[in-house]
Amino acid sequence: MYPPPRKDFIALTLSDPHSHSYNNGKHRRQSCWRKWKQLSRLQRSLILFLLALLLILVLVSYPSVTEQWRGLSEKEDWLELKDRGLHMVPPGLNPVLRPPEGNVPASVAGPHLEPAEDPQDLMEPRGPHIPVLARPPTKRKSFSNKRHPPGSQKDGNVSDTVSDPKQNHEVVREEAGEEEEEEKKKIVSWRGAMIEAELATEPPPSANEKEAVEPRAPADPSATVPQQATDRLEAVRDAFKHAWKAYKEYAWGHDELKPISKSFSEWFGLGLTLIDSLDTMWILGLKEEFAEARSWVEKELSFDKNVDVNLFETTIRILGGLLSCYHLTGDQLFLDKAQDLGSRLMPAFKTPSKIPFSDVNIGKGTAHPPRWTSDSTLAEVTSIQLEFRELSHLTQDPQYQDAANEVMRLVHKLPGKHDGLVPMFINTNSGQFSHKGVFTLGARADSYYEYLLKQWIQGGKTEDE
Repeated sequence: MYPPPRKDFIALTLSDPHSHSYNNGKHRRQSCWRKWKQLSRLQRSLILFLLALLLILVLVSYPSVTEQWRGLSEKEDWLELKDRGLHMVPPGLNPVLRPPEGNVPASVAGPHLEPAEDPQDLMEPRGPHIPVLARPPTKRKSFSNKRHPPGSQKDGNVSDTVSDPKQNHEVVREEAGEEEEEEKKKIVSWRGAMIEAELATEPPPSANEKEAVEPRAPADPSATVPQQATDRLEAVRDAFKHAWKAYKEYAWGHDELKPISKSFSEWFGLGLTLIDSLDTMWILGLKEEFAEARSWVEKELSFDKNVDVNLFETTIRILGGLLSCYHLTGDQLFLDKAQDLGSRLMPAFKTPSKIPFSDVNIGKGTAHPPRWTSDSTLAEVTSIQLEFRELSHLTQDPQYQDAANEVMRLVHKLPGKHDGLVPMFINTNSGQFSHKGVFTLGARADSYYEYLLKQWIQGGKTEDE
């Protein structure tokens, strides 16, 4: 026989004369804390994680719940006003205009409209002096030169003033004609977007018009360009002028502006930002800023420096910027600078494979691969052809075009491609792809595909290689 179990504690409930009860709640609180401490760290972490997740769900769902409550409150307010006898338009419904008593409008009909409903069906019986609460009317396009009143409705809506059926037919025909004119004004662009005819490019003026109007100085720009387009143009100009002001103040003549520290940084020391912005300033019509930048190019820009530059970056930003500016302005200064730079970049092509090195010292006339590899990036050596070919076209010196075209010829006949995709690197000594099997449409290969199309367009769409 086992002895009877012994009780370890006894719960007591005491009462005082003032009927204040006493219990062992403190003991129970301590017991809960003790049980919490007895849980493992994993169990406590899991419980806290679930509580945090629940709190996040509550915070996320709070806006939608409040929006539903707001909608319910609006509905309750509408029902309350309706009970009081006020006819308020429910949320989401447009108010119905009621004609004055004794003047029942005729139904509007047309070739594209169905007969309107009976006006008596649209009106609700109400007292003679009960106000109608409705939302503010939406903004409608007004026609100041039309004989019909601005309140006339389309597509079967009842007007509050039209009462003659003949007049209604005339209104419908006029509005249908206006819609056809608006459709004719719209032009579908090649991207599929709808643009207004006023925003499209106007045909070139005739000889008489050129004599009558001074070029590039219209008397009233707002008369030739819609107001909305003018605002957009001014917004772009203001944004550029804001950035250019900071560059001029803190980084004039240097490669890059550091806007936070209000200082500058150098990459090649050739004024990359300034040269890269010349054509933009000319297109935006910022003649004063362009004149200052041109003066710097004429007096300060010199390529006789003992500095290593990247062939690709220097070609697309400096050589391309100078050539673009020459095409826009016809200023021989920019072509002379471009030819000087192009000649200094030619040592990069002096390799056993004719695949150019990535870096060139434009002062010493030497070239070398980057420090971290002996290969050149495929995108860099195949994204310089547009500028070198154009330089040969303008200077009638074929050496630039021959060197650039040889690179493309070698790349096109190399094995190792996969469905037209090319690897990322090419060796300058062997002229073969390296890191085979690694393909990408991103960095180090992207502009190769871009320049394939551009070279074909530049060559008059006749080159097949």
